Amino acid sequence: MSQATPPTNPNMHSAMATQDPLHLFDDVAEQIDALNLTPERPLIVTDCDEVLMQFLVGLEAYLATKDLWLDLQSFALSGNIKHRESNDVVATDKVQGLLKDFFATSTEKLLPVPGAAEALESLSNRAQIIVLTNVPLADKTARARHLASENMAYPVVANRGLKGGAVRRMAERVNAPVFFLDDIPHNIAAVAKAHEACHLLHFIADKRLASLMGAAADSHFHTSDWTEAHNFISNQLDASGF
Repeated sequence: MSQATPPTNPNMHSAMATQDPLHLFDDVAEQIDALNLTPERPLIVTDCDEVLMQFLVGLEAYLATKDLWLDLQSFALSGNIKHRESNDVVATDKVQGLLKDFFATSTEKLLPVPGAAEALESLSNRAQIIVLTNVPLADKTARARHLASENMAYPVVANRGLKGGAVRRMAERVNAPVFFLDDIPHNIAAVAKAHEACHLLHFIADKRLASLMGAAADSHFHTSDWTEAHNFISNQLDASGF
């Protein structure tokens, strides 16, 4: 749920659908331009929440401390966070505050997705890896520190909005296969428009969310398992001569 059950927008899916899939904010472009990318090496661009870190499990643990729970009726937060005793829905205008507090207190408490660190370590022998995550720029350092503590010390780019423009900016600097992993269909669709040659993996670690969402229409591979993702990427690299 990178923004999956949107951490920054409880009505993210309707909001993201109206965004320009190719737009790139200046602060994001500056981060990308500062990356030390090797043109001849394949590039793996991966989301963080629900791909590398278990966002949903962490959010549920946080909500429990507030006597709240998440009713997974749909792939959204607004309308699904409820008071444990009464089952009353938490008002939409309160959800943003909960999410802000969650990220402030729990970003570095999230558990890694099983197999992510091992798969990326193996793939890093054949490709360069960038974590493209929709967190506020102010939280980028904490996110990178947490990833490093879980043996995923890869460059982090703090993105805003859809990810098509960011991936295209990186892909333009690489003359090799590019892979993109994300849990949100709108991001998969945006990258499909931005860089047609990109291999698109729709990865949702939490199987409850995966069953709610189904495979993104533009994805080439859909999974909740890092062994499967690793094998898909490895096979594509083999086929491309990398």
